[in-house]
Amino acid sequence: MHIRAVLAHNLRQLRRDRGLSQEELALRAGIDRTYVSSLERGIYSATIDMVGKLAQELGVRPAELLREPTNNT
Repeated sequence: MHIRAVLAHNLRQLRRDRGLSQEELALRAGIDRTYVSSLERGIYSATIDMVGKLAQELGVRPAELLREPTNNT
C-alpha cells in the first residue's frame, strides 16, 4: 500500500473512531476542511509537521497515522 493511501485510511478511521467530522478535526488542527478531505482521499501528501499536528489532535503518536493497516481494519 502506498504511504499516501496508508495515511488516508488511518486518518479517516481514527477521525471516525473519535466521532469527529472533517470540519471539527480541521478546526482543531487549524487547517481547512477541504485539506482534511483531500488527505483522506489520498489527493494531497502531508508534511511531517502536518502528520504530527493531526496525530496530536487525534490523540495518537504520528507513527499510528503511517502504520499499514491490518486486514481486519
